[in-house]
Amino acid sequence: MTIRHVVSWKLATSDPAVRAEHAATIKRGLESLPAVIPQLRSLQVGVSAAPGDDFDVVLISDFDSFDDIAVYQEHPAHLEVAGFIRSVVAGRAAVDFEV
Repeated sequence: MTIRHVVSWKLATSDPAVRAEHAATIKRGLESLPAVIPQLRSLQVGVSAAPGDDFDVVLISDFDSFDDIAVYQEHPAHLEVAGFIRSVVAGRAAVDFEV
């Protein structure tokens, strides 16, 4: 079984330059995690290319189990990235499903 974990974020700022900077920082931070969190089987991060999208950044990641997602979510490296994300977003949506 594989669990796909998908999270989307809407950035809080309306300034395009700051938005691009925050999105790039989120992308870099998330993309650093597979090297330090072995439970994270795969990860993709996308930044919206279309003006007016409902969300600005999306994470698509795969895990072997819900327990592995829990380990990932409590890992210090993830907590550091998540702290930055929480400081710059206005909204979040998430879903976990079997693939």
